[in-house]
Amino acid sequence: MTLPPPDGPVLRDIHLPPAPSWWPLAPGWWLLMALALLALVAAAWLWQRGRRSRRQRALLLDELEKLAVRHARAGDDAALAAALHQLLRRVARRHDAAATKQRGDDWRRTLARVPVAASVLDRLMQLEQAIYRPRAVFDVPATLAAARHWLQAAANPRAWRPPAMEQGHV
Repeated sequence: MTLPPPDGPVLRDIHLPPAPSWWPLAPGWWLLMALALLALVAAAWLWQRGRRSRRQRALLLDELEKLAVRHARAGDDAALAAALHQLLRRVARRHDAAATKQRGDDWRRTLARVPVAASVLDRLMQLEQAIYRPRAVFDVPATLAAARHWLQAAANPRAWRPPAMEQGHV
């Protein structure tokens, strides 16, 4: 049996563990990076969608202005009524495929899916009658203003209300 030295056992220095490495990252950092990336992708998608919507609205209003300029030169009310009616139907067709065939109250319900005043709808409904008359009679500036108002609202896809359910159809 060996006896310990008279001064006591020989002790070594305390060794601290090595400092933690920065890589690999802790799970919380991975989650934070994934959330930041997801937020960046969502922001880019929303920005692109808004940009596309603004560009579409600008194109529609530009086309409306071209129709107004063409009418100012030619003065043909029937041609303006037909062109405006066609433009409205083209925009409505994006949200309701049946819009190209609708007449009367069905067409009014399609136009009313965009939240605009009843006076705007009345103006636009006058176009449907004017396109079938040889001498179209309607208030051109007021109709252009109504079409502009409806097109601005209709260019936003979220502005369109769902189609009203027909009574009796369940």
